[in-house]
Amino acid sequence: MLQIVLSGCNGRMGKALAALAADAEGMVIAAGVDVVKTPSGSFPVYETPAEYTGPADVVVDFSHVSALPALLEYCKKRSLPLVLCTTGQSEEQKAQIREAAKEIPIFMSANMSVGVALVKDLVRRAAQVLNGYDIEIIEKHHNQKLDAPSGTALMLADAAAEASGGKKYVYDRHAVRKKREPGEIGISSVRGGTIIGEHEVLFAGYNEVITVSHSAQSRELFAAGALRAARFIAGKPAGLYSMDDLVASL
Repeated sequence: MLQIVLSGCNGRMGKALAALAADAEGMVIAAGVDVVKTPSGSFPVYETPAEYTGPADVVVDFSHVSALPALLEYCKKRSLPLVLCTTGQSEEQKAQIREAAKEIPIFMSANMSVGVALVKDLVRRAAQVLNGYDIEIIEKHHNQKLDAPSGTALMLADAAAEASGGKKYVYDRHAVRKKREPGEIGISSVRGGTIIGEHEVLFAGYNEVITVSHSAQSRELFAAGALRAARFIAGKPAGLYSMDDLVASL
């Protein structure tokens, strides 16, 4: 039985994952961690991970980047794998994650959807083939999302940039009146309503536009991906893992 410590258990994604795990075979939420210490009725909830000393096989985080130091310390102390589903880490925090991955296995992805991992591969391939095409990314999320652009948008931009030899990201075009420069990747963010997550990558060339897109219909999609990641990383050696590694194992 895979025993999961769920960080951010009282948030939207935390609740979605807990509900999905309740019906999943071979796993259970052993404890929850959240600054909002609302009882779950199914497992104990703590304000900090250090308060829980019971059985655990993996920690899954759907909280906030501010919780990262405590989670890394807790997982290193207990030699637990960590699945990071939270986005918006600074470069300094990413460096901390890479350093911690020398001691424990860490699964990190800006998007926990296997479908988005496939879209990332398609974007990488398209950027290689459609050399010289203008690349624009449009992402849409609900009006409560804190970071913009989304971590997934940046992940897709990175895939396109790596495949095309390096690009300049442009987030705001209204401030400067000038033509689009070759090599730019434009990233636009939309925030409104209850949009769960939509990403569209445009490759605009001479007399044609190729579009690669993904639309999330439910938060269960990301919760299911996080549970798959938890199964995948349990028992793995120390190192930094991603959705690419999970997809390659299928």
